[in-house]
Amino acid sequence: MNEKYLLLNGRKFYYDEIAAYSFRNSIPLDGYESKTLEFCRNWLTGVQEFPIMTSGSTGVPKTIYLTRQQMEASARRTIKLLRLEKGDCALVCLNTEYIAGMMMLVRAFKADLNIIIVDPVSNPLSLVNREEQLDFASFVPLQLQTILQEMPEALPQLNRMKGILVGGAPISATLQRELQQIKPPVCLTYGMTETASHIAIRRLNGSEATDYYQVLDDIQIGIDKRGCLTIKGDITNNELLVTNDIVELLTPSRFRWIGRADNTINTGGVKVQVESVETAISEALAGIENAPRFFVAAQPDELLGDKIVLLLEGKPLSEAAEKELFSRLQMRLKKYEVPKEIIYSPTFSGTATGKVSRQNTLRKLGLHSD
Repeated sequence: MNEKYLLLNGRKFYYDEIAAYSFRNSIPLDGYESKTLEFCRNWLTGVQEFPIMTSGSTGVPKTIYLTRQQMEASARRTIKLLRLEKGDCALVCLNTEYIAGMMMLVRAFKADLNIIIVDPVSNPLSLVNREEQLDFASFVPLQLQTILQEMPEALPQLNRMKGILVGGAPISATLQRELQQIKPPVCLTYGMTETASHIAIRRLNGSEATDYYQVLDDIQIGIDKRGCLTIKGDITNNELLVTNDIVELLTPSRFRWIGRADNTINTGGVKVQVESVETAISEALAGIENAPRFFVAAQPDELLGDKIVLLLEGKPLSEAAEKELFSRLQMRLKKYEVPKEIIYSPTFSGTATGKVSRQNTLRKLGLHSD
């Protein structure tokens, strides 16, 4: 065991040292490094159950418990999907206190991969040697977009990978277009903490790109009376998990994601699905260089009950750019779906996993956030 090690922010930690935690008084660690090594130690010493905090992007964060068996079952599917082999190198650049980063470690341990762990910053490849052979990585969209826009010299490193996962937030039309320069499969993931990460993937680049999710092997899906996805398999301990995600079921193993059941705005008596509006906005913003992050929300209105507003991150657009944006939206959306106003925020509030916290951003701006 002694020869096996991982790299954490450029420092070697041997597996037997991690299991014994023999370095704890000799090597200075920050809080994130300590938490990461604590999980590694628990895994290497055979712990059977793990407490994991949900991200809090769609509600109040909560702690759930996953078994080692569930996490291994999930890991095996990803290893098979991307044909990962012993000695391949995994870049872990997602927060390891949450399921996405945690499962990167599990996959690496399960497949006996080499492991490079860096802090979950917006441009993680800036922390990695350019010549390093990376075979597998998982990013949030903001990380991939930052790499492609700010570090084009990293493209050859991405192109040497076997596969790239991306998840945790919607993919903008701008990023979708930029991903076409990446040669290995880039897969958008669908999953949650309760399913030990993803249960389905959607190819985003190349000739095999799709507009639907393909469910991984031996996972059963269905829909309930609301049209929301249900999931059952070894990753749920063979219990039926009912989600809050409205989907279009195409086949027993394929679905299109429509949006969340609780993401509907009733404006003037008409129900509008937030995600469909945001898709149109993403397309309308695609022509803008370095398109800003955004989201749609409901705000009280005397006439409509609730009105749709668009929140944009960063400096306000010029009057001409705003006019052009609304013109594009009017071509893509029905009259009652077009946002009634744009509200700007210098920066959006975020979660620990890199997602936009809509509620906290609205509160910060003094807006209605329920």
